[in-house]
Parts: sequence; structure tokens; C-alpha cells
Amino acid sequence: MGFMNGQEASVRYRGFLLMPQTNRSWLVRPERSPMRLLPFRTPTCSLADVKALLDWRLAQEESEIGVAWTQAAAGGGVGSPTG
Repeated sequence: MGFMNGQEASVRYRGFLLMPQTNRSWLVRPERSPMRLLPFRTPTCSLADVKALLDWRLAQEESEIGVAWTQAAAGGGVGSPTG
């Protein structure tokens, strides 16, 4: 894959590639598998905004995993009265 004139290089951040797009949006995708989050595009924003959005999404994902572990430990799995 070659370099495109006028396009900035990708940025690595917390295991993800942040790739600027020509319309000033960003493509965010994991560097490798397994994927913690699916790839996504952002609206037009700065690099700092992309990093903040990724941090927020990672925090959301981790809190959802924590809830799932808590429910499983309490016996609230699928098919139980609390699940």
C-alpha cells in the first residue's frame, strides 16, 4: 500500500490505528485480533477528540464486561429468573 499525497500518517493509540480520512473524519480499527471493538468512523474532529471517543468506548466496553461477570457470579445467567 503506497502513501497518498496530502494525507497524514496513521496514529497508533492503545492498540488501535487511527487513520485520518480526506474529509477530516477518522477511521478507527484494531491493530490486531481479537477485536475488543469493531472498526468505526468518526465525524469530522481533531485527533484529541478521536482519542477521547476511543477511551470512552473502551471504558463502556469494560464496564459491560464487568456487569456480565457480576451477573454470572450471582447466578443471573440465561434461563435463570434474574437473567
